[in-house]
Amino acid sequence: MNDVLTFLKGLFPASCHERIFLVGGSVRDLLLGREGRDIDLAAALSADELAASGLRLVEGKSTQPIWFGYDKSFGKIEATPLEDAAALAADLARRDFTINAIAMTLAGELIDPLGGKSDLEQRRLRACTPRSFLDDPLRIFRALRFEGEGWRMTPETEALIREQDWSQRLGAIPVERFSREMLKALESPEPERFFQRMLELIVGENYLPEIFRMPRVIAGPPIYHPEVDLFSHSIQVLQRAAQRTGDPLARFCALFHDIGKLATDPALYPSHHGHDEAGFDLARNLCERLRLPAAYRTALAWTSRLHNRLNRWTELRGATRVRMAEQAVKAGIAAILPLVSAADKGVFGEITGWRGAVRVAGMSTAELGIDMERIEAMPGDKRSDFILQRRVEALRAE
Repeated sequence: MNDVLTFLKGLFPASCHERIFLVGGSVRDLLLGREGRDIDLAAALSADELAASGLRLVEGKSTQPIWFGYDKSFGKIEATPLEDAAALAADLARRDFTINAIAMTLAGELIDPLGGKSDLEQRRLRACTPRSFLDDPLRIFRALRFEGEGWRMTPETEALIREQDWSQRLGAIPVERFSREMLKALESPEPERFFQRMLELIVGENYLPEIFRMPRVIAGPPIYHPEVDLFSHSIQVLQRAAQRTGDPLARFCALFHDIGKLATDPALYPSHHGHDEAGFDLARNLCERLRLPAAYRTALAWTSRLHNRLNRWTELRGATRVRMAEQAVKAGIAAILPLVSAADKGVFGEITGWRGAVRVAGMSTAELGIDMERIEAMPGDKRSDFILQRRVEALRAE
């Protein structure tokens, strides 16, 4: 805390100090003893004073202007302009939750008109005003993300969500904003809570209809799926994967690894023959709709297609193992796929031969001892089979 305050006192001249306040997540993290990544300010300074301190103005089409700066030690600096110091209370009241509505002067004094410090100590999530979610419905998903980090909404705050039908309001919000909150939630200690609470509070079906369909889908034969429904199974797989990795991509693939089961005709339950193939396109469609990075689309599609095959690894021929490893390497899931497979089965341990198959799949022709002149002399349709056979031989040697 002292380092941050000392830095800010050096960044702004002394004549400005009484009109600058640390706010939002910066104060929350300082009070929790966390190392903050950025600095959020509210400043009753003129444009000339802000510019003279090295900040630059960025004006959005639908948001209020923000002044930005950057420091290699403290990261991004964001300053929201205030008309005067008396406007601070109104600025704090417009924020989402009381834990983010605490300000601190550069002298280290707290300004806490909404009792956020007490909520911080109790790990309570309380809306600043009854209009908090109406002013920005996406705050609902921010609340669910915070719950994944161990916070709990007060009954009054939860009631503000339950008493409204949010579908129309949420439908007007770009999906990218939802996806950012979801990906942050996937990094939290309890990522499953974000999705469980979506169902409990009936919010976000326009973004993730798959989640809302899963409870009505049988997970599979009871001997293999005593948890009965697909949502419960998917949440269990996410929880198991989260115990072993903090990677949001791996956790995302774990949650939606069985997305192909949504395509099964209910008349065929509890079987889901072909769900791994059906999931390939469903996975791509999901990621495209959520505007997720291309790596997510590729990883989930191939995890959906390959995880069931990896579950039967001991039954596969050498050529099939090599091809699977090659596909996993190309899709960037060589580490994710065995993790999801283990989480799916609920049994963690080394898959004998998987690392060797991945290593062989990545070998160059030179490393495989292949004579290039011999390859070039072959008909084009024979080359890939010849190289595959060499990889199989190398796998046997492993």
